[in-house]
Amino acid sequence: MRAVEWDTAAAATFALNHGGKLINGELRSPVVYSGGIADWLSHEDVPEVDLVIGGPPCQGFSTLGKQDVNDARNLMWREYALTVNRAHPRYFVLENVPAFLRSSQYGVFTDATSKGGLLEDYRFEARILNAADFGAAQARRRVVVLGHHKDLPSPNFPVPTHVGRHRTLKQALQGVPVGVADPGLVGGTLTFNDTELGGAYSSRELHVGRNYRQLSIDRFAFIPEGGNRFNLPDHLKAPCWIKHTSGSGDVMGRLRWNSPSVTIRTEFYKPEKGRYLHPTEDRVISHFEASRIQGFPLDYQWAGSWTDIARQIGNAVPIPLGAAIGRQLRDSIDSDGQ
Repeated sequence: MRAVEWDTAAAATFALNHGGKLINGELRSPVVYSGGIADWLSHEDVPEVDLVIGGPPCQGFSTLGKQDVNDARNLMWREYALTVNRAHPRYFVLENVPAFLRSSQYGVFTDATSKGGLLEDYRFEARILNAADFGAAQARRRVVVLGHHKDLPSPNFPVPTHVGRHRTLKQALQGVPVGVADPGLVGGTLTFNDTELGGAYSSRELHVGRNYRQLSIDRFAFIPEGGNRFNLPDHLKAPCWIKHTSGSGDVMGRLRWNSPSVTIRTEFYKPEKGRYLHPTEDRVISHFEASRIQGFPLDYQWAGSWTDIARQIGNAVPIPLGAAIGRQLRDSIDSDGQ
């Protein structure tokens, strides 16, 4: 197995949980290449494997961003396709935001499977999947591309298991203490790829709070479960909220106990970024709570700063969705008999 991750903190977190060894404060991994995929392709031979999984950066396609068609991150699918070309896998998986299907790069990716293209030996299907339909306590829609060698049958997509009975936030946070510890991560440091990082932290050690201005605390107190900035009296509204009485209902919003969470993004710790207030407590959800909503196991370990770890949690594919896809591909690999 080989993993490639340009974000040093995310690479260290992967190493902590997948074969890395922490020796005298130095984290070593025979599995993780910490650096850009283009550099990896230049410096190493790509091993032949049964399966390639990748998630090129989605920010250039995201509806939340400026959707710059010239964003260099949009072009990273090329390195992904080159990896598939060199690894000769039976199957490959690519995930991205739904807007990817409407992008020019998706058309170029499709053309790559034509004769003479990087992926001419492969065929693929793309589908938008909702993580909540597969047992995640989160409504998160992602494009999943399942590719297969042209000599093999399509692996098909996993069958949704939770349609009509989505897991709720209350179920995801069962057993998590309501109160949080004082602000700030408490722990040591480690060195990975010549970089000093915070950690290793257990998931439970991420259940810490934030320091809020009094204005924020006063605002939180006025917002009921399921409510948002529209519930605030005028004297607690930002000037732009008074002028604009429509728009996103998730800004400064509280989550609901009996529904799945909204999509956990990389800045879930900022209430002005979305519906991330705890259902009953006057605070945003903690990193630990966000990790549970994403489906990370209790024994998962983390490396990096407060913002590093939030980015890792928000960028992750919800574990129940990833597991469903993984089981489907495992069965396909087992059944093809090679």
